[in-house]
Amino acid sequence: MPANHTNDTADPIHAGSAGQVRGTGGGVAPAEAVTPLLRGIAVLRRLTEAEGGTLSLSGLEKATGLARSTVDRVTATLARMGYVRLDGRDVTLAPRLMELGNAYLSALRLPALLSHRADALADELDESVSLAVGDRDGVRFIHQATRRRAMSLSFRIGDLLPAERTAPGPLFATEWTEPDWRHWHDRRATDPEDRSFPSVPPRDHAAVPDADFERRTARAAADGWALDDQLIEPGLVAVSVPVRDPGTGRVACVASVVSHTSRHTAQDLRAALLPRLRSAVAQMEDDLRHAPPPAPGPPPAGLATWTGASKQELGREFVESLARGLTVLTAFGESRPALTLTEVAKATGLARATVRRALITHDHAGLVTQSPDRTFALTPRVLSLGFPPLSRLSLPQIAQPHLTALAARVNESASLAVLSDSGEEIQYTARASPSRVMSARITVGARLPAPATALGRVLLADLEEALVDEELEVGLRSIAVPVRDRTGRVVAAVNVAMHAARRTTEACVSDILPELRRTATHIETDLRTAGRFTPVPPT
Repeated sequence: MPANHTNDTADPIHAGSAGQVRGTGGGVAPAEAVTPLLRGIAVLRRLTEAEGGTLSLSGLEKATGLARSTVDRVTATLARMGYVRLDGRDVTLAPRLMELGNAYLSALRLPALLSHRADALADELDESVSLAVGDRDGVRFIHQATRRRAMSLSFRIGDLLPAERTAPGPLFATEWTEPDWRHWHDRRATDPEDRSFPSVPPRDHAAVPDADFERRTARAAADGWALDDQLIEPGLVAVSVPVRDPGTGRVACVASVVSHTSRHTAQDLRAALLPRLRSAVAQMEDDLRHAPPPAPGPPPAGLATWTGASKQELGREFVESLARGLTVLTAFGESRPALTLTEVAKATGLARATVRRALITHDHAGLVTQSPDRTFALTPRVLSLGFPPLSRLSLPQIAQPHLTALAARVNESASLAVLSDSGEEIQYTARASPSRVMSARITVGARLPAPATALGRVLLADLEEALVDEELEVGLRSIAVPVRDRTGRVVAAVNVAMHAARRTTEACVSDILPELRRTATHIETDLRTAGRFTPVPPT
């Protein structure tokens, strides 16, 4: 926990906030809430729920109930922040938005400390293994170790499921308070088909009385484990065991083994796999018990200056209060899991009054919670801001918009490629071409001999750049640079290909290479953000 809490002497943010609804994300907003920030959060949540993380501007207008002019200003601001991408009339979530969810997962520390145990268990059992945390009366996944098979059993990181339809749910419910149970009953009454949980199929609660979940919770409290016997959908079964915080004894997260009935019945899952799951959980708890304190790290820098400069450049099209409000969420991290108001202001460079109103807003939206010691922490609900759809991005999907922009800037074809499993060929996984009569036309999925291409030489020899001049084909000139992941390992290469008559080799180096390197840097930045807590498939 951060030091110097006693320096923050102001009243808690709840003082004097007329009409406030604490942390529910609904009801009347407190008087001091930042309205543009609430609108931006609403836009991000509607995009998160949309197919592929994309909606048209008119679709956002309809989904949020906001005026079109407001939607235009909010999306322009989010695009300036790199959180969405504007493509004509469509708005699409962008990988950089994952830095908000990464801030929560980093502060939580559980994925970093426990994911290797979940991955090892999945390999040993040849079944999917997940880690989940409770989000009020729901369950959110924070890690997935999945199996590659035709019948895939996995949810996205950050997906919210109703507690009563999961194996982890009863385990979390053993710690619910009376207000928590009242909230759950109210939600069940107002949403009988689970329409507020878009990641699960609708269901009629009338067939499953509330008492059924109450009985499952009591049994979970007695047994120390819980089952999901096709509660989410037919065929899906899971067994779960709580991972307890060694310091408090409370449930820190829940580990689950997930399968389907063609491989295991629920009772078979319990008999065959529960003992091994319990053993893995004991190792996880031991890891938590002996985990070293997080190493101090620098907070984000220059954010307040950046938002101010953006406002000056874009004028009324940039909603500064929205940008600064979202910036507050990035103040948290592994060495900063709980911060006072003063510490958030110092970390972001924002005025204390600005931070206070942003925290009031985030508390109302359910994104932060305040402790009695006047520190604030992020909640699992931060993952509702784009993380589920973005957690499934592949490297070609990340690269495509950058390749399109590169091809438009240099008016030549651009491609992304990876090495084949044999290491002897390259496979094209994404490309973009300009509108011209003659250009390099290679289809996605095509394979070429690696040594004869600039892309292949970069991938094979770990070169910083490679120029191939009419070696693969007469008249074809190509220059390529590597794309590296968070560890610095080369995972792909990007090239620009053209007819030799259009540019000399010297012009390729002086004109194309800087643009190519700029594109690779943009792809690497998105890849490192997207790959911090989720694997990014190369194809």
